[in-house]
Amino acid sequence: MAFDKFKDALIETDTDIRSYLKNSEGYLQLKVFKILMRLVTAFVQGLLVGSMLLLALFVLALGASYAIGELLDNIWYGFAIVGVFFIFLALLFYLLRKHINKPIITFFSTYYFDKL
Repeated sequence: MAFDKFKDALIETDTDIRSYLKNSEGYLQLKVFKILMRLVTAFVQGLLVGSMLLLALFVLALGASYAIGELLDNIWYGFAIVGVFFIFLALLFYLLRKHINKPIITFFSTYYFDKL
């Protein structure tokens, strides 16, 4: 009699464990889907906004190059000055990349671990 109760308890425990694992798998799938969708939407939004900002920067750089060239009475000097400025900015961002990465990683790790 006690053996039958113990056997029934083991069968019920096995059923409960299988149910828990199945539900945990579904929850994990939903959580992964939520994270992936946030990542995809953030990427698409960043791509759209970034491309528009890049286009605006390109037009402004052309205008600045032309204006500087007019001031120096040589259009090519204006384009050269703006080109050197962008190379300087790229070099500066490269040298400061570790200082730039740290706040970004901190922000996203806080967002990932606290918001989800």
